[in-house]
Amino acid sequence: MKEDALIKNISKYVTLTPEEILIFKSFWTEKTLEKGDYLLRNGDVCRYDNYVVSGLLKAFYINSENGNEEILYFSIDDWWATDLDSFSRQKASIYNIQALEKTILLQINYHSFQKLLVKIPQLERYFRLILEGYLVALQKRIIYNNIYDAEHRYFDFLETYPNIASKVPQYLIASYLGISAEFISRLRKKNKSS
Repeated sequence: MKEDALIKNISKYVTLTPEEILIFKSFWTEKTLEKGDYLLRNGDVCRYDNYVVSGLLKAFYINSENGNEEILYFSIDDWWATDLDSFSRQKASIYNIQALEKTILLQINYHSFQKLLVKIPQLERYFRLILEGYLVALQKRIIYNNIYDAEHRYFDFLETYPNIASKVPQYLIASYLGISAEFISRLRKKNKSS
């Protein structure tokens, strides 16, 4: 079952009893996105928290000054894809989430999520730890963007996220890093000749 991947992820952080696992599984629904489908659009409320069973998503917004797509994050297998602000406050999202390939998700709506945390309190710890990991990655990204040059950021991305780097087109990685795709091409050529 698809929920088994999520149970395995959770078991890295907390232990659920067999009864809790049955309760947990009853809260989730499966959703499949085809390549190009949107999980969330700017202006819509994020109604679901989404666990990626398999596939690849990008979260992005459109820069109103230049019309460029600015990548906020990627989500791959065993990751989450949600606008946390929109989901937790049930307000309109300021960005989009779109499938870059066929993606299978497990979803839980906002009200069910709140009920789930009441029924299985130790899941609060799990979701807190997931959020802490997200915040650490976000802090690192902010620091790296402020103190490291583009080359350092690119090679750190390749080292930190090899599974993403192998699946995502270079121009999207460039957008995520705030550099040009041409710059990445030059770096790759330079490394091949070294």
